[in-house]
Amino acid sequence: MRVAVIGAGSWGTAISALLGGKSTDVQLWAREPEIAEGINTTRQNPLYLTDIVLPPSVVATPDIAEALRGAEAVVIVTPSHGVRGTAEAMRPFVPGSLPIVNLSKGVERGTDMRMTEVLEDVLGNRSRLAALSGPNHAEEVSKQVPSATVVAAYDEAVGRMFQDVFMAPTFRVYTNPDVIGVELCAACKNVVAVAAGMSDGLGYGDNTKATLMTRGLAEMARLGTRLGANPLTFMGLAGVGDLIATCTSRHSRNRGLGEHVARGGSVDSYAAETHMVAEGAYSCVSVDDLGHREGMELPITHQVRSILYDGASPTTAGALLMGRTAKDELHGMGLVVDEEV
Repeated sequence: MRVAVIGAGSWGTAISALLGGKSTDVQLWAREPEIAEGINTTRQNPLYLTDIVLPPSVVATPDIAEALRGAEAVVIVTPSHGVRGTAEAMRPFVPGSLPIVNLSKGVERGTDMRMTEVLEDVLGNRSRLAALSGPNHAEEVSKQVPSATVVAAYDEAVGRMFQDVFMAPTFRVYTNPDVIGVELCAACKNVVAVAAGMSDGLGYGDNTKATLMTRGLAEMARLGTRLGANPLTFMGLAGVGDLIATCTSRHSRNRGLGEHVARGGSVDSYAAETHMVAEGAYSCVSVDDLGHREGMELPITHQVRSILYDGASPTTAGALLMGRTAKDELHGMGLVVDEEV
């Protein structure tokens, strides 16, 4: 099978290693010509996951038309804010029935669209679209550390197809028909992870982080349920699973961003230091806007946004969260949809 992987960052490199290890022909699109050249000459990405040796079946190119030529499936692994532009570049070379799975985690700023909604807007034919998400740090997947994930599709056959494409001895893939829930989990958990990182940076303890994670999950589930997601999705790999990994791991760039900011840094200085995109820096704005559109208050998301972009102090933001009016816990868990937070 020939698969086009669109994006040669850490996750794109890890997915290419996974697929190439299954003897899949991988055509990896790298925006930067030097990355494509480095992969083809040394079998290693010169900028991301530099210690991973890619199989011979992985061929990189800076030409998106070449990457898509003859592809039987497409995997999109670009930062979420670049998905629309990437899809527009792909459009002349993508047949209307070609299956596409999105691995980017976010909600588009300005439109409040989930990533498959963006792809449908640009490429049409929603039935061939899918989303994959779970507790899948690229650093571990690339080294064949046992992991599991979820693929959600609008069409069951497309979901099963991508399940087969990605399933490997160290990468277990489940299916879920709840595309809305899986994609919202992917976007929202990054914002919660930024908050968890701020807790780490401030030197707070396990109680604080556990509280942020649990109430963050409630925030995610409440928004998802309002938008038509299945509440149980938030208890699965795309929800609780990815939330745990992203809020606690040393590999988590979103947790790292929060810690960096709590210690006096900024979104820009973190990006310059790591050369990586922390999706939570974008999602805190788009998810907060989505909540406002739905008439819902998302307290943790809003405070993360205030800290990153409005100059709020992490300590003050934490105090504001702790001082909120007392509520019933289950009104936040997606089991009861209510205007109250």
